[in-house]
Amino acid sequence: MNTPANLFKHALLERRPQIGLWMGLANDYTAEICALAGFDWLVIDGEHAPNDLGSILGQLKTLAAYPGSHAVARVPVGDTALIKQYLDLGAQNILVPMVDTPEQAAQLVQAMRYPQDDGQGGVRGMAGARASRWGHYADYYKRANEEVCLIVQVESLQGLNNLDAIAATPGVDGVFIGPADLSASMGHVGNAAHPEVQAAIEGAIARILKAGKAPGILTADEALAKHYLALGAVFVAVGLDTQILMRQTTALAVRFKANVLNTAPQKGATY
Repeated sequence: MNTPANLFKHALLERRPQIGLWMGLANDYTAEICALAGFDWLVIDGEHAPNDLGSILGQLKTLAAYPGSHAVARVPVGDTALIKQYLDLGAQNILVPMVDTPEQAAQLVQAMRYPQDDGQGGVRGMAGARASRWGHYADYYKRANEEVCLIVQVESLQGLNNLDAIAATPGVDGVFIGPADLSASMGHVGNAAHPEVQAAIEGAIARILKAGKAPGILTADEALAKHYLALGAVFVAVGLDTQILMRQTTALAVRFKANVLNTAPQKGATY
């Protein structure tokens, strides 16, 4: 058995649009429902969802049965030891929040990679874990560096100011713009639709493309999602499982009960 190619990473490199969904329900049962929907990529959120290593493993195993929906695991913080654990579980695509400097980005690249004979590798610890199927992927330690995918999340004014250097970091495969935190950092808390925030996002997409990397973003606003794709965003998450469940159940109740608060989304809202 050989290490499988990372088809999501190849799609980013080829600039083929990938439509995704955010998963915060932290459950392999609901992950399967999302995989069956037909999204290209699904985020297993370790930052803002009640996931631990066990629940992440369960969702990775579930999504592996549906090779058309690629798992992207978001770590809660860019810690080298934690990234090692996610990789050892078999996550090939890692999303790291709150990356503000090129030095952080370079450290994350090192955390993602095994040392190599040419001295160009990283600091990932060697282990016969699930990632190599406990040694059944005979070529894993030679191929792993090629097949892992690092996406860094820029979501602050500091990160925006350093975006060109972050995107230019060798080993960074994609840059994800976090509109909710970015809007807060710019003084527009809860208002990602503000013209200043939207101008910053549009500029960021152009800068990431200029650096030769894939831009990504999350928005549940359908018109905005299509706009970002038209600007060249490569991987766009167009909804969140928790938000879909909340809004659809509430809308159903509203149709039958007059005293239920309707929670229609605001234009440009992320969450």
